[in-house]
Order: sequence, then structure tokens, then C-alpha cells
Amino acid sequence: MDIWLNLGIMGKKKDRLALIKQIIAEELISSQEELIGHLAKRGVHSTQSTLSRDFKEINISKIPHPERGYIYVSAEHLTPHVEVTPSNFGDIVLGVKFSANICVIATKSGYANAVGVVVDNYKSADILGSVAGDNTIILVLREGTEHKSVFETLCKLFPSLKKA
Repeated sequence: MDIWLNLGIMGKKKDRLALIKQIIAEELISSQEELIGHLAKRGVHSTQSTLSRDFKEINISKIPHPERGYIYVSAEHLTPHVEVTPSNFGDIVLGVKFSANICVIATKSGYANAVGVVVDNYKSADILGSVAGDNTIILVLREGTEHKSVFETLCKLFPSLKKA
């Protein structure tokens, strides 16, 4: 009996995560409270803490938006009405430091995932991969890559970038 209960809970969570992605893809959502309201209209009740965990699990980030301030986006399913470009990141990228074949990018709190999407989508041959936290991104660089080359690439992507 417990197995069936767990399957039911997992199904509900899976459905909730899919609904969150759908709402974020269709609407310009700028706060968790706003998203909780949209979920409630569809019969799904959630708390802010549950949403925070859900956002981490399905890779939801906030990005700047010219009319709404900041909105939520899914890294795997960017909304059609939001273009994620370096030009709309303004002063979100704060600095960069290097150590051997690692590059650390500092961002404002909550924006590392969105910045990571831009870096990953650029598909630089010098960058093997990235890992984003809340306000920090770690880039693993290809062996032998010059820091200056990566920094110049990042400056192209984020003109406000300064070497920390």
C-alpha cells in the first residue's frame, strides 16, 4: 500500500513541476507569490519553500525583462517572448577570477543559473562546462586555454564585466 501512496505523491510532484514549467513558458511571472496564485487557479496548492525546491530541481532562474523587471525562465525551455542575451544582463555579472583551468564568475544573488545559460549557449571551445550556484558560476576550461582569451570572450558576452 505504501508503494502506491508514494507513486501517487511522485505523480503529483511530476505534474506540479510540469505545470510550473508550462506557466513560466506562457506567462511573464516575476514573483513566487504570483506563481503560487497561477498554480492555485489550476487547483495546485504550493508554498514558497516548495517552489524554491522545485525551482532548483527543474533549473528555474530569474532574468531581467524590460517591462516586468525580472521574470522566471526555465533553462531547458526558454519562453518564446523572452530573449536571453548578454545585453539585458546589465550589472548582474560582477566579476571573474581564474585558478589553473577554472574560471569563477560572480553574479548578483539568484542570477548564476541565468548567466550560466548564456555562457553555455555561446558554446566556446575553451569552456568544457559550467556549474552554477546562487551567485557563482564555475567554468571548467580546456587544458592550455589562456585566461586572457576566456576573459575576452566573457567581456564580449557581458560588457559590464570587470576582473575581480
